[in-house]
Amino acid sequence: QVQLVESGGGLVQAGGSLRLSCAASGRTVSSYALGWFRQAPGKEREFVAGMAWSGVRTYYADSVKGRFTISRDNAKNSVYLEMNSLKPEDTAVYYCATRSSRDNALRVHTTAPEYDSWGQGTQVTVSS
Repeated sequence: QVQLVESGGGLVQAGGSLRLSCAASGRTVSSYALGWFRQAPGKEREFVAGMAWSGVRTYYADSVKGRFTISRDNAKNSVYLEMNSLKPEDTAVYYCATRSSRDNALRVHTTAPEYDSWGQGTQVTVSS
């Protein structure tokens, strides 16, 4: 089982930027499909960004396209989420997730049940 630890969250003013990190252990991130999800109070966890295990293909939720970027650093065994032009509606706990089963090398998984390892989450708060 993969261990995941998120960091980099905090308080930022609207229009600002944050870079979230997800450090993995137990397996290399290059072996897993990757995903970032977020959950606001009283709401269901939602997909934000994902990467196929091959690293060739990425996909983003419509609400963050053009503002967020998912990436990985195989040498550091870490996953990142660069967030720019942040809005108050981006406020949520952000989670890093991995899927251990390697299926289609080009497939990005966009639903929570498709992932089997999760980090503890990191809080992102965007003020008006």
